[in-house]
Amino acid sequence: MEKIFLILFGLIWGSFLNVVIHRLPRGESLVRPGSRCPKCKRNIRPWENIPILSFLFLRGRCPGCHNPISIRYPLVEAAAGCAFWYSGTAYGLSLHAAMTAVFLLLLLALALIDLEHMILPDELTLGGGVLFLLYSFVNPFLDPLPAFLSAIGGALTLTALFFFYLKVRKIEGLGFGDVKMMVLLGAFLGPEKLIVTVLVSSVLGLLVGLFLIIFRGKNLQMALPFGTFLSAGAVVSLLCSEPILFFLSRHLYM
Repeated sequence: MEKIFLILFGLIWGSFLNVVIHRLPRGESLVRPGSRCPKCKRNIRPWENIPILSFLFLRGRCPGCHNPISIRYPLVEAAAGCAFWYSGTAYGLSLHAAMTAVFLLLLLALALIDLEHMILPDELTLGGGVLFLLYSFVNPFLDPLPAFLSAIGGALTLTALFFFYLKVRKIEGLGFGDVKMMVLLGAFLGPEKLIVTVLVSSVLGLLVGLFLIIFRGKNLQMALPFGTFLSAGAVVSLLCSEPILFFLSRHLYM
């Protein structure tokens, strides 16, 4: 029963997260007006806004203009439900479980916003970073000093890479949104998991870049949403950093 409650609670937050993902990068209020169709602006009635179920009942179409509703909406709600389920299962009904769920929701929002708009809002990156730096004073898995050092060190590392690209290749290989996102990641993950995050996200970015160059005719000047890869890398690190670090240490030692 507890796990069902966690999933349902996550679905509700997933519905709000859809609002954040759609409105925040557009500079719109998260509160007013109420939920509405982004195409015809018709107000969505309460029974049309039930996570996942409404999408199924409406057959994926707005009842007003009959335009398709993006599949992203139920997928985000389902992902948020999974985030709460995982957090509660891993850490019980605790403050750390709640903070882990918040961390995962922030990653999901940042990944999708960067994928669509190529921006990482300060409200999520720096706001999340401040939240988790404050939380480090009571975090049972990460002390304040490594949290602060990881946040600052990660941001400085990407800042150095930003100026390296600018100096050597005359292009902005990274954005300062990625730099600010490192504050968020370092403050919650700590140094070891942050290293895994950067490694995994870099490999993912490289693979996607190669795919686009080989099969889609892109070139090295193309822009990639590195925040999306950082989010994916952070999830991988959160779930299985220990075996990855063990594998790396064993093979580097050899």
